[in-house]
Amino acid sequence: MTVSLEQLRRCHVAVDLGAARTRVYVKGPGLVVDEPSVAAVNTRTGSLIAVGALAEQMTGRTPDYIRVARPVSGGTVVDIEMAQRMLRHLLGEKLRRQLRRKPWLRAAACTPHDSDPLARRASVETLVGLGARRVELVDTLIAAAVGCGLPVEQPTATMIMVCGAATTQIAVLSLGSIVTAVRLPVGGDAIDHAVIQHLRQHHELMLPSQSVRPLQLALHGNGLTTQGPSVTEIHGRDVATGLARSVEVDTAAIRQAIHRPLTAVLDGVGKVLRDCPPDLVADLADCGITMVGGSALLPGLDQMLRDATGVPVHIAERPDTCSILGLGAMMEGEISPLVLDPLAS
Repeated sequence: MTVSLEQLRRCHVAVDLGAARTRVYVKGPGLVVDEPSVAAVNTRTGSLIAVGALAEQMTGRTPDYIRVARPVSGGTVVDIEMAQRMLRHLLGEKLRRQLRRKPWLRAAACTPHDSDPLARRASVETLVGLGARRVELVDTLIAAAVGCGLPVEQPTATMIMVCGAATTQIAVLSLGSIVTAVRLPVGGDAIDHAVIQHLRQHHELMLPSQSVRPLQLALHGNGLTTQGPSVTEIHGRDVATGLARSVEVDTAAIRQAIHRPLTAVLDGVGKVLRDCPPDLVADLADCGITMVGGSALLPGLDQMLRDATGVPVHIAERPDTCSILGLGAMMEGEISPLVLDPLAS
């Protein structure tokens, strides 16, 4: 674990700055913010127009003087000032006043596995700018494992896969630490991009940005499974003429387009299993892989992993909020470390 549980119990607020959504957990009230990591800015005056869900609805629909910004990319804060302004508005004046009353405000934040020092520093400076006097960084893999109820403190293997919007993180945990892990630059955004490119190349159709995620998630309930209609009608804009057009899309071809970026995820799972000690791999044959993150809800992805690895695959009960709930559980003192009595010499 990046920090000790004792240090985390002293924290008052936990923040999970993700590429897709920002979540804030306050000690006592619980999860108070769960909004998209998007902010709309007036470029003429520099004022903030909207944040969260309202700003996300503006994507692709704004005039020239309004810019829709995403201050977090790949789990890393790329615009510290914009991230601070977005967090202030998401928290609201009432909650900010409550936090300012803390004489020594401590905060905890999730950080992607194997993130570089600049990325960690950006996360710290973002929360320091909101009034935190001390910031504790926790690996996202450990926080997500705690949040979905895995026995991370026990001397048994637990394998977790965090499927985010920009990255996928896979790890084997034991005794509260990461044994082996890998982070891949493939996530829900890569799947969206694969669907967009397929429709552009084979059907000369451009999809609205708001229509990509519902299409790749389901195709009327399909996902990666073979059940459902064989063709689906898609509405978009013709690449050549720029006019609105509808086409009949073969769902099997869409599934094949989605499969291509997911092959890198399967390779990452294989690499983690190869680097893992044999005793821990034997444990995984019983407990299997636990999937968390928003992209874990892609229908058929769990079955695809089962077929490729031969081990059980489970989806967490609340996969999208596991990381922040895990941080909250550690702050509230709900997790007890494994206590070992020192051997007498």
